[in-house]
Amino acid sequence: MNVPRISAFISLGSNRSFRAERIRRALFLLDGTPGTRVVDVSGLYETEPLYYRPQADFLNCVAAIETALDPFGLLAACRKIEGELGRIRTRRYGPREIDLDIIAYGRRMIRTPELTIPHPGLAGRRFVLLPLRELAPYWRHPVLDRGVGELLAALGESGRVVYQGEIG
Repeated sequence: MNVPRISAFISLGSNRSFRAERIRRALFLLDGTPGTRVVDVSGLYETEPLYYRPQADFLNCVAAIETALDPFGLLAACRKIEGELGRIRTRRYGPREIDLDIIAYGRRMIRTPELTIPHPGLAGRRFVLLPLRELAPYWRHPVLDRGVGELLAALGESGRVVYQGEIG
């Protein structure tokens, strides 16, 4: 019996040592998660920190995946990967070995204390919208009903986000 698969987007970021290697390893682990397959990955973007400034710049990308996991199973898989790669949750918006966020899960909308989909910060984050536009230029935010290009245009040039090339 075939289990239906849902298309989803995961944002990945790191601002600790070996940033690109941590992201590559997280993608490998994500692709190895039962019922989940990484379909495509954007390029890498270097990003200045947004909310807590005294820390190193981040590397970010977005992965397009297909998964048979439900949203909460996918969240658990992302948290497990973060733990395997050394993430310890301390300061909110502080330095991170690796960060995996579910940006979108099909057209689903979820709002619980544990999980909000689409990601609540998505519309205000160039470092997510730019790589998302690479992978899905016609994607529309299911709550705001605005395209990724419209969301980017509304942000203007806020925050430094610089393309660094393919993840390789």
